[in-house]
Amino acid sequence: MAEEQDQERHLPASQKRLDDAREHGQVPRSRELTTALLLLAAAAVFAAVGPSVLHAASDFLGKGLTIPQSAAFDAESALRRSAELGGRGFLVAVPLFAVLFFAALLTPLLIGGWMFTMEPAVPDFSRLNPLKGIANLFSVQALAELFKALAKVALVGMVAFGVLASHQAETAAYAGMAPLAAVASMGDLITHDFLVIAAALLAVAVADVPLQIWRHGRGLRMSAEEVRREARESDGDPQVKSRIRQRQREAARRRMMSAVPTADVVVTNPSHYAVALSYQASSMRAPRVVAKGRDEVAAKIREIAALNGVPLLAAPPLARALYAHAEIDAEIPAALFNAVAQVLAYVYQLRAAISGRAPLAPSDLEVPAELDPLDPASRRSTPSGAPS
Repeated sequence: MAEEQDQERHLPASQKRLDDAREHGQVPRSRELTTALLLLAAAAVFAAVGPSVLHAASDFLGKGLTIPQSAAFDAESALRRSAELGGRGFLVAVPLFAVLFFAALLTPLLIGGWMFTMEPAVPDFSRLNPLKGIANLFSVQALAELFKALAKVALVGMVAFGVLASHQAETAAYAGMAPLAAVASMGDLITHDFLVIAAALLAVAVADVPLQIWRHGRGLRMSAEEVRREARESDGDPQVKSRIRQRQREAARRRMMSAVPTADVVVTNPSHYAVALSYQASSMRAPRVVAKGRDEVAAKIREIAALNGVPLLAAPPLARALYAHAEIDAEIPAALFNAVAQVLAYVYQLRAAISGRAPLAPSDLEVPAELDPLDPASRRSTPSGAPS
């Protein structure tokens, strides 16, 4: 079953999956790189300050073994001497410990970068399952780690044997040298051999780093279904988004219908389109569209307008042009100012003649051919989705 799932997960991890894994503390790390660089750092410290450290250590050891008789029988003197020796020992060890501390802190940043999370500290009782532990012992990853460890031991062993064999004559000569000279020469030899062995471990780390990066990416691979699920979670379920858009359209339609009674006039097709216009000279630069619609929506606009005494004017070319090129709550196109001005003039005359003779409705309104979707001259300039 695990192999089948691994085969299904053939797609690379998405950025979201990588970020989620990082939040849970899952980043590529190479213990071989950390070990090799720590050893190289220690070897570099010995090479740089080794003689002074050996001299300080020798002085520290000599003073520690030479105890005056007065200090041996005086508790206060013994405490002062112990504190002094402890301070000297600390100063001797500070360079090495400081370098190792910063190397251990900065080395993991080379791959995976900086990360701080408490997720690994959260108790995971599934790790206490003995069956799962036994299965991990015989997994492919465990076998790979075993072969890697054996290869590392073999490589380091061969390098160490070669280095020691090359210095066999020097090692034998130490027996005839003065103790201090032998110790100094041996320190140089140990530092050199340490550097060579650490370099061998660095070669192992260079091979291990791409392996760990590949293994990390392989463990986060995704199946096609997981990619689709993540896309749905990121973008939203299409059905939910469709319902949200439908409710938004319904809310917008209700707001639009509530504005119809405030309109000055409704221009109709007369049956297919209806556009409600409003103009207030004190607050508007140009007439605005407060509602528009076609078919059933147009019928509803005409019905509300009739119930609220809003004049209806049948002007098919103007209605089509306004529906196609004017947005709700926006000013009408400048090219339609003249035609709309004639319509508003008619409305004002109609209001003034309520008790008298009604004015004639305007006819032959000037509507540019390129704005009328049904005019042959507008075919090349009709926007996509305009009514036809």
